[in-house]
Amino acid sequence: MTVITKTAEDIEKMRVAGRLAAEVLDMIGPYVVPGVSTGELDRICHDYIVNQQQAIPAPLNYNGFPKSICTSVNQVVCHGIPSDKKILKSGDIINIDVTVIKDRFHGDTSKMFTVGEGASHTDRLIKVTQECLYLGIDLVKPGVQLGDIGYVIQQHAAKYYYSIVREYCGHGIGTVFHEEPQVLHYGQPGKGLVLQEGMTFTIEPMLNAGKRQVKLNRRDGWTVETKDGRPSAQWEHTLAVTASGVEVLTARDEESF
Repeated sequence: MTVITKTAEDIEKMRVAGRLAAEVLDMIGPYVVPGVSTGELDRICHDYIVNQQQAIPAPLNYNGFPKSICTSVNQVVCHGIPSDKKILKSGDIINIDVTVIKDRFHGDTSKMFTVGEGASHTDRLIKVTQECLYLGIDLVKPGVQLGDIGYVIQQHAAKYYYSIVREYCGHGIGTVFHEEPQVLHYGQPGKGLVLQEGMTFTIEPMLNAGKRQVKLNRRDGWTVETKDGRPSAQWEHTLAVTASGVEVLTARDEESF
């Protein structure tokens, strides 16, 4: 496994890409309302990334993916394809996953939104999933092992009887969208890659309200859903390991790290 550590110059470029990705999520929030289609959300984000930010939406045509963002609604775990036929209704939950390329470097982040009035059980799932992400981020610094991060996420999810999706995970990122290492959201303390300054990767836990098993939609080859049809939530940030800890490259204004 070859993990590419980034130079200070690389990380400065990733800071820019990360900030742009965060700004897309801030921008799209007011449009996530009952009656909007996920296809419309995709068009708004695409136009903003291309015309306002003068950047590239990384998912578009990535291994044949047909849209500029991923929109994963309710029981969809990840890689949901935006569609004009998918109309959001009050009570839905949606993950919007944005990756922006600027000056060759990627910024990758996702956020959960509740459409209209949410249910208490989905509110809790969303909250606990975000807490899992933050607990993982809190551990990141040189000398920590990836198993430590996976373990703390897994333990927090289990406390609330949620299951962790195992087939999909965080990943290294830079000029390449997905590179080494794989960042699992479960694991054992003291196992796995030892973090070093200059490593850049995502943490993006996916928690299911029911069982952890998922299924891939064979028709489109992308959409991943929970097998039992129960809701799923995910949050994601792109991170850089610093000399003393971590920098969240995709932090939004509403967050404090």
